[in-house]
Amino acid sequence: MFDIVEFVKQQERFFCEALTEPTLTWAKESQFAIQQFQKNAFLADTARANLPSAQNAIINVAAIGITLNPASKLAYLVPRGGAVCLDISYMGLLHLAQVTGAIQWGQCKLVYEKDIYESNSIDCAPTHKYNPFVDRGARIGGYCVVKTSEGDYLTEEMSNREIEVIRACSKAGGKGGTSPWDSFPDEMARKAIVKRASKYWPRRDRLDTAIDYLNTQGGEGIILNADHIPERDVTPASDEIINEITQAITEINKTWDDLLPLCSKTFRRTIASHEYLSQEEAVKTLDFVKKKAARNKATAEAKIHATTENNSEAVS
Repeated sequence: MFDIVEFVKQQERFFCEALTEPTLTWAKESQFAIQQFQKNAFLADTARANLPSAQNAIINVAAIGITLNPASKLAYLVPRGGAVCLDISYMGLLHLAQVTGAIQWGQCKLVYEKDIYESNSIDCAPTHKYNPFVDRGARIGGYCVVKTSEGDYLTEEMSNREIEVIRACSKAGGKGGTSPWDSFPDEMARKAIVKRASKYWPRRDRLDTAIDYLNTQGGEGIILNADHIPERDVTPASDEIINEITQAITEINKTWDDLLPLCSKTFRRTIASHEYLSQEEAVKTLDFVKKKAARNKATAEAKIHATTENNSEAVS
């Protein structure tokens, strides 16, 4: 007779060999796993019918370095498509980004039609005002804002139409009311936004591994279909905006040689010359440089003001 407790205990060696996060311990994680199997009969039955998937899910807890502690709400073992999968929440993805140093902090929120929402700029947090205690209307989109290690803000926004396109193309967005998109629509929407936002964050292996796992073994990947995928705007950047960027980086004593590596990192492709920037990318780049210049100016003025006050006190 299959014993789920004994099965979990047999995974200790594999778990320890794959461990990437020293704060995780087998003693605790094995108990969390056993608790989840014991509380969910369907999950236990799925493990019994597909032992390799259950083993892989437990090993991936160690490989990705994320806890199954239910109090943390970062990751869970779930039955999906006849297999046991490690499901990482949007909070789990943000947690991995924080602990690996990709970001200082981050949050993801949904926006509803009665909210007041204003997108400020590429490196400033948006303005989002709402009353959480009243009906806010239908969901119209969402956003993820993070603070980078350099102190800049990065905001990624996604309309409800874009969220629904991802749902329609997702392998986990199946019909019949049995997919996570049906059971946890807001959670999946937030996760979709965080996944897309992460493309612009500094790369970290554990975060990349987590997202790759969700998109492959976790069954949340996109099924490529030309009828569903919106075309990407690849209009070349205009001479006018390139000239504006050139002037802006000159004002902060930088050159294109300084800026292009950042562009490549931000847009996740090699950009060897400004000629390779699309109009959309150029607009984002100009906005970033202008904000950088404004911060530099504010810092310089603050230093001058402080120096003037110190000199005045010295004279007094």
